[in-house]
Amino acid sequence: MATTIQSDIRSALHVATSTILSRGGGGGGTRRAVAVCSSPIRRTKSSLRLRAFFSSSSNDAVLKSQEKPPICTADELHYVPVSNSDWKLALWRYRPSPQAPPRNHPLLLLSGVGTNAIGYDLSPGSSFARYMSGQGFDTWILEVRGAGLSVQGSNTKEIKQSANERSGQMEAASRSVTNGTFPVEPQSTNSTIAFAESETFAVKGKESESMAVKGDMTGMATVWDDSRLVMKLTETFMRLSERLSGFLSEGQSKIMSAKLFDQISKLLVDSQLSGRFNDIRDKLLGLLETRQNSSIASQIRDLSQRIVNIIDESQRSVSPPLFDLQERFVSTIEDFQKQLDLIVKYDWDFDHYLEEDVPAAIEYVTAESKPKDGKLLAIGHSMGGILLYSTLSRCAFEGRDSRFAAVVTLASSLDYTSSKSTLKLLLPLADPAQALSVPVVPLGTLLSAAYPLSSRPPYVLSWLNNLISAENMMHPELLKKLVLNNFCTIPAKLLLQLTTAFREGGLCDRSGTFSYKDHVHKGNVPILALAGDWDLICPPEAVEATVKLIPEQLVTYKVFGEPGGPHYAHYDLVGGRLAVEEVYPCITQFLTPHDSA
Repeated sequence: MATTIQSDIRSALHVATSTILSRGGGGGGTRRAVAVCSSPIRRTKSSLRLRAFFSSSSNDAVLKSQEKPPICTADELHYVPVSNSDWKLALWRYRPSPQAPPRNHPLLLLSGVGTNAIGYDLSPGSSFARYMSGQGFDTWILEVRGAGLSVQGSNTKEIKQSANERSGQMEAASRSVTNGTFPVEPQSTNSTIAFAESETFAVKGKESESMAVKGDMTGMATVWDDSRLVMKLTETFMRLSERLSGFLSEGQSKIMSAKLFDQISKLLVDSQLSGRFNDIRDKLLGLLETRQNSSIASQIRDLSQRIVNIIDESQRSVSPPLFDLQERFVSTIEDFQKQLDLIVKYDWDFDHYLEEDVPAAIEYVTAESKPKDGKLLAIGHSMGGILLYSTLSRCAFEGRDSRFAAVVTLASSLDYTSSKSTLKLLLPLADPAQALSVPVVPLGTLLSAAYPLSSRPPYVLSWLNNLISAENMMHPELLKKLVLNNFCTIPAKLLLQLTTAFREGGLCDRSGTFSYKDHVHKGNVPILALAGDWDLICPPEAVEATVKLIPEQLVTYKVFGEPGGPHYAHYDLVGGRLAVEEVYPCITQFLTPHDSA
């Protein structure tokens, strides 16, 4: 079983990576699903409005109401800026029902890795967000950078346009699978999730034609634009030396450089030319190790010119001539540049969420809802719960107030080492070299492509369904919505940090020196930790491993599911058929006494 799953994952990553590099586009966007339940919750008239907010030098500026993107089912859609970033995080707001008892604290919901807000609002009858707002809570769902409708933009027009594009892309992905086509989303210059084309180096139209080999099959006439190719190659090496210094360690930079040189070397068929190329390779590697030194630019350009000359000689050194060698060389450089673009574009990890995104959301939500004590309630599913645990740990270590009145975690843990989590199967794939080869994991695209194979005969990927939902716990249409609309593209950098939760010491910060589980016992915030009995991603023993670290008077632990059924898998806690009857009331019952003024 494990070997089969690993093989499926490797094959899917290979296909996805080939698609990314060949098309240079396509992002992952998706949303969740849940079983249909009775007594749908009434929506307010404000459900057709979007409000956007941006930080100014004094207060957040409130812009005029605008139409929300079609995919957003909240009452309002807010945007909050992130310091040191051009990201605007989407906050889905569900206003409390006027018929419900008044509450003293707003409620913030955090989603899992590579997922968006839809998992908390799959359908009106089973929506967790709607249920909690119906209980009187001013409910907010945060979409962290790169997820859902969070976008990059500097003004209202750009943000509205990007949000609508993201909404359209997610809907198009669902339709493409329903129609039996591969879910590649339309490319957009404004979409923050679409894979970036290189603005500096893309070869298009007549420029590409000027570098193509011309002439008949017997002639030697060639149009070989040396200057442009030298510039392209020089800029690539300079990016390795300078622009990526914040992402790549010295060892990783060497891996990327060696990979490019190996690809170029394969184009050379003459042994003498290969020897000359290897000499240049050694000199370039030496220069790249002196990163961010402007004096090396001219040397790198000279060596790039020599590489182009070698390719030119190789073009002419064989009979018949290799008419496509120059095109293959250009293609090699462009594919490599796309990988560099992805590394730069998806340059964030777990600590970015923890230190920047979540604090920005907390500050914004409390400013909007105005609780008297400045605190809020928080619920996190999967990675969302890990973020809450980590916030409590970091605040306790630093002696800061977390600003949480109470916390609920759903299928979350800081340490998976003692469990049989299926995510351990990803560990062999999560090494720095693999991350550089596949700098992002298009989870939404992968799951959308796999969905027909998991839901239709001969069910060759049926094991995927069990990872998401236990048998008969989700209506098929809601499970389909979950798979096709809830998942996004994940940076390999984020996954690399999360894999520390599967190693001795548990989840660590990006430096590897701070273990979040070492300080979680120092907090004073009441915690409800819930697990699903058939959760293969975060099994009950993983949840309990973190629970045992917390003082007994602060933590309540419960496992949902019975030996004879029904059972709860990873997403059933927020969308399963019985969640609205069993899980949601349990959460409300826990939060109510901690919501007192």
